[in-house]
Formats: sequence, structure tokens, C-alpha cells
Amino acid sequence: MSPVLTATLESNLAGVRARIRNAAARRGGSSVVALVAVTKSVSPERAAELALLGQIELGENRADELERKASWFAERGIVARWHFLGHLQRNKVRRVARVADVLHSLDSSALAVELDRAAGEFGRTIEVYVQLKLAPDEAKSGLDPEGLPALLAELAGLRHLRFAGLMAMAPLSPDPAAAREVFRELARRARALGPLCRTSMGMSGDFELAIAEGADVVRVGSALFEELDR
Repeated sequence: MSPVLTATLESNLAGVRARIRNAAARRGGSSVVALVAVTKSVSPERAAELALLGQIELGENRADELERKASWFAERGIVARWHFLGHLQRNKVRRVARVADVLHSLDSSALAVELDRAAGEFGRTIEVYVQLKLAPDEAKSGLDPEGLPALLAELAGLRHLRFAGLMAMAPLSPDPAAAREVFRELARRARALGPLCRTSMGMSGDFELAIAEGADVVRVGSALFEELDR
């Protein structure tokens, strides 16, 4: 990457981090909001630039792209902590378990059992966020909130998964009130589970709103790559 492009990416990253800090300051309290850089739309080289700038929490939505980038990084000794963000099909569990450090889309007990078994085979422990479906949207996956107690009970008995918190995606709506309602509800449910339950919510278009409502982790992609050839 040329020095000019590196400077642009560095500026974009600094800008997103500043917006996160400012949104967290407006919310109040002492919590730090973590950034997962979503690299699904960029090359391994571009993702590596982020890691070399200190942004090692990287997220992918597809198993094949996760494997490709993780392998590329490993071959070059570049450190990253990989988050899998997309819906995880059961036939791809082993592929994700071998690479991902964090899963943001756990949505069933059956998936939890398979993921735990695969993680054990690889000698790994994976952090998991349970994805809840809090708005009627056929395009989005997620667990019905009524099923959460049973899934949490299942997780408590698994050795290779560590419950990290709850995740939700805002509905596709031009009305920010619809996103706010989902974010607020997820934060309410997380608080009910105790102070160690974190919330993964908010993307490039709404992460400041998500932080205002209690996000602990935001997943940002396009805002990091503005004015860059991907």
C-alpha cells in the first residue's frame, strides 16, 4: 500500500475511534466500547494494514473468506483476533471453529453443541454472543428471546465455549427509532443477565446510536474504508 493510502486508512481508523469515544463519553460511565473492524469487503492486504495500525479485532461474515484471510495472515506472521459475524451454517462449523476467536451469531442449542465439539477437537475456546431476533425481519437470523434461558443453560454445561454476551442487528428501516428500540431492548436484556454480559450491536450507519443505548462492542466496516480502493 502506498504511504498516501496508508495515511487515509489511518485517518479513517482514528476518526471512527474518536466517534466511538465521543459517543461513549456522551453516554457517561467508565465503560470502554470495543471496535471490531469488518473486513468482509476488502482484500487480505487491506485488512493487514488495519492490523499493523493496531486494529487487530477483525470480523468476517463468510467461512471461506475468514479462512482465506486468517491463512494469509498466518503465513506472514501477522496477528489478528478473528470474529465471525455472519449466520453460521452447521456444515461450516468446523471451518469456523478452527479459526474464529469470537462468534457473534450463536442462535441455537444444536449449533452450540456442534461448535463446542469442534472447538474441543482443535483445543480451542471460543467466545460466543447469542444473537437475538428482536424485530420481525425475514432477512435476519436470530434466536427468539423466549429461547434464551434454555440456550444459556446449555452453554453453562459446555467446556469450549465461553458466553460473552448478546448480539442483535437493527431492522432495515429509514426510521432511527426502529434501531433505537432494538438496541435498547438488547441492552435491557443484557443488564438482566448481570454486569459481565456484553452487547454487540451497531454498524457503520448506526454505531453511535447503538453506543448511546448501551453497546459494548460495535462492528464497523464501510466507515473505515472511505476513499480507499478495497
